[in-house]
Amino acid sequence: MVDVYILDLLVIGLLLLIVTLGSGWISRLPLSFALIYLLVGIFLGPYGIGLIQLRRDDVFNAEILQRITELVVIISVFSCGLKIVRPFKLGIWDITARLIGFLMPISIFALAIVGKLLLGMDWGAAILLGAILAPTDPVLASEVQLTDTNDQDELRFGLTSEGGLNDALAFPFVYFGIYALKDSNWDNWLRDWLLVDLIWAIATGIVMGIIVAKAIVWLDKKIQRRRAADNLMEDFIAISMIFITYSLTEVVNGYGFLAVFVAGLVAQHSYQDPEKPLAQLEFIERLEKLLEVGTILLLGSILLFQPMLNYALQSLIVIVLLFVVIRPLGVWISTIGKRPLNSPHRTMNSGTRLLIGWFGIRGVGSLYYLAYAYGNGLKGNVAEQIAWIIYTTIVVSVIVHGISATPLMNWYERNIAQEQKPHIPATIDEFE
Repeated sequence: MVDVYILDLLVIGLLLLIVTLGSGWISRLPLSFALIYLLVGIFLGPYGIGLIQLRRDDVFNAEILQRITELVVIISVFSCGLKIVRPFKLGIWDITARLIGFLMPISIFALAIVGKLLLGMDWGAAILLGAILAPTDPVLASEVQLTDTNDQDELRFGLTSEGGLNDALAFPFVYFGIYALKDSNWDNWLRDWLLVDLIWAIATGIVMGIIVAKAIVWLDKKIQRRRAADNLMEDFIAISMIFITYSLTEVVNGYGFLAVFVAGLVAQHSYQDPEKPLAQLEFIERLEKLLEVGTILLLGSILLFQPMLNYALQSLIVIVLLFVVIRPLGVWISTIGKRPLNSPHRTMNSGTRLLIGWFGIRGVGSLYYLAYAYGNGLKGNVAEQIAWIIYTTIVVSVIVHGISATPLMNWYERNIAQEQKPHIPATIDEFE
């Protein structure tokens, strides 16, 4: 009898070989790699040959899903930070501030209203649903993000910086929903939530991201002057920066996701050799792609037809309102008065605003927050309701956004991007 683990390795190896050798054809199709991984995951799950099983005897192993998605997210948000080569000036980061400061709260609040009024949830569960689904995904959205460190496109910059930040900044609202589920009397915990989970954790995440990244870059420069590291080992500095930043920030009750994104920004702006962050980015992106395979395979393997059917109408309500109403309208509101960089136009191109509204891809970040909520008090019927709405929303996002990304971005590049390429001044090391 062959060990199931060995068969898993065989299937994953074959999958990687097929998608790698066929990537030249796949990339030209209105088809995402994530959709292929999802279908294979379903085949490996209980409806297929049963090689991957996170559910045994109706018990869902949320801890495994949480740890795997946690690893994927911290690597992905670091990659987002490392891609961004822009001065830290409010005017240049205006689109990010709008998407985080306005769009994310709008999305959470609107989804909470949907959960309360249309799905019959109490406010705690409704806010938790909104917080889990509000962040866009930095892992599955690679086709609409910045392509490299020389890419200054504002649409791609907005989606990249949003994906890197909102996976961290949704955390306070996830905590809010969990607290409200446990105790409906908000007065018992609201003050601690404001001071600790909102103010302290965000501020600490930013500070730790700067301090730890600067310290590692300084140490790297010092030691490399004396004796250069082995070329094959040097890229592991990025991994060490991710793990050290994340763990130390979590130790002091800060948001590790936020710290890691900031660390990626700091690393990009701190190395004097521009090739160093570029080499790290290439290594991190390869690792990110490998972890994406495992995560989407897991998602496919945990899908069950009957529970998805039971909550199909509720999921459809959430999906239609989120994708067609809440996200696009939220983006439109958030970008009112937004002027494109170095452009004579008074407002952002309407096509760009519509594309930002459409590409609110949901994925690994939402899976992480769901698994985290499972481990921190989410249980019973409300857990099943939220979980299957989340799973179905992610699956639909993988399909519709994956299919539409290539043709829509090709249209954008032909008709809009060439006309409004911004000239971003050379970045100055703000952290020195």
